[in-house]
Amino acid sequence: MASYSVRCLFRWESRPNQKAKNLYEERITLWQATSINQAIELAEQEADEYASDDMEFLGYSQGFALFEPVTANAIEVFSLLRESDLEPEQYIDAFFDTGTEHEGQYEKS
Repeated sequence: MASYSVRCLFRWESRPNQKAKNLYEERITLWQATSINQAIELAEQEADEYASDDMEFLGYSQGFALFEPVTANAIEVFSLLRESDLEPEQYIDAFFDTGTEHEGQYEKS
């Protein structure tokens, strides 16, 4: 099977020391799958499970076909929390979907 990384976005509930309105998490996990679409589907299923009472999965994912294989699934390799006053759609447009990306469209099965 091929290996992929998938980035998913989440919004956390506000925290007491937070300076901006929203707290977002960008999280990248690794997957073995037969296609990039399957990797994204697996990552989104895991993202729904990862989301808890104090956060929500925003339903936004991006995948990348790795050049070297990995031997495990659902391994978190990167996470970044960022505060922003932007609402989810504007946040995604500002940081992840600016219109200048070179990417294909994910086809849900």
